Amino acid sequence: MSTFYEFFAGGGMARSGLGPDWECLFANDLDPKKASSYSLNWGDEHLKVGDVSELKTSDLPGVADLAWASFPCQDLSLAGNGAGLKGERSGTFWPFWKLMTSLSEGERAPHLIALENVCGALSSHEGKDFATICSALARGGYRVGALVINASHFVPQSRPRLFIIAAKKSSISIPDSLLCNKPELVWHSPALVEAYDKLPKTTQKSWVWWNIPTATERTTVFADLVEDKPSGVKWHTAAETKRLLELMTTVNLNKVKAAQKSGSRMVGTIYRRTRTDSKTGEKMQRAEIRFDDIAGCLRTPSGGSSRQTIMLVEGDQVRSRLLSPREAARLMGLPDTYRLPENYNQAYHLAGDGVAVPVVRYLANHLLEPLLLANRNQKKKAAA
Repeated sequence: MSTFYEFFAGGGMARSGLGPDWECLFANDLDPKKASSYSLNWGDEHLKVGDVSELKTSDLPGVADLAWASFPCQDLSLAGNGAGLKGERSGTFWPFWKLMTSLSEGERAPHLIALENVCGALSSHEGKDFATICSALARGGYRVGALVINASHFVPQSRPRLFIIAAKKSSISIPDSLLCNKPELVWHSPALVEAYDKLPKTTQKSWVWWNIPTATERTTVFADLVEDKPSGVKWHTAAETKRLLELMTTVNLNKVKAAQKSGSRMVGTIYRRTRTDSKTGEKMQRAEIRFDDIAGCLRTPSGGSSRQTIMLVEGDQVRSRLLSPREAARLMGLPDTYRLPENYNQAYHLAGDGVAVPVVRYLANHLLEPLLLANRNQKKKAAA
């Protein structure tokens, strides 16, 4: 059984994705509400609630095969304040990395490190933040590579994320089957290739292009995940639905009309956004809808604007409501047995701030576990 530490653990979605063949040695999160959900679903035996900067190596038992860290994305996001790794939230990468460095000095470095963040991390500060992270890993004795994976390969949600995977040079011998000679478009986006080109030459020497297979085509659509009798939310009144339609441009209204004419049960997702009117130049709120069988990216709620609304169209009948907490959890790949907070905003925040479970499983199945297996087989041969 492989072992792991989980930092910025949230509700334990990385743990859910890794699955029962992985043993959690330690988990940490600063947010007591998220930690409460973690404890509710996984127990609190290995959970320590508090600031990562206050952790010591003595808090971490044993030697982990993997350290997973989905560190905060706000300062690296394209919608953020541009603070990058110097920001209060995304800057928490540094105390995490200091802890990893301390483990290395005590010969307890994790064999693998997995970092997850928004794709904006690639271009933050013109690529300097990404280069800083990769250079730190390289100086720490790791081979480092990255992949951009959209959760839409596995669940009906558009959610591209950056995954930086690093393997300790002294303990992991990488099989050729897990390496590409050059970037592959399906997992190595143009933005990632551009960010790689900006890395210092010394860091590029430690770089690898990870090779994982192309995912099989997703078979579910968003409508499959929608609850017939939602819990935690109520259907809007006719007046509220009418107001949503009034906030739509002609382009978006035509999408609703096309759904009505289809004769099928159609489920669309709506975000309210502030747009500049092309005629008046004034900023106004708009409701933008999509009927492409996929939900927009879940976000943490900030006021009412970032909470996703769904619109159900069945012929002439048009109904709307907020996305339910269980629907949000399903969009993240969490099983229905996962216990959610009773508070709507807490449940939505937990989902919107997490990592998609099936993406973690795919990485574990096709990269993390093969790396560790190759390492164990190599040790067995050396001992024979």
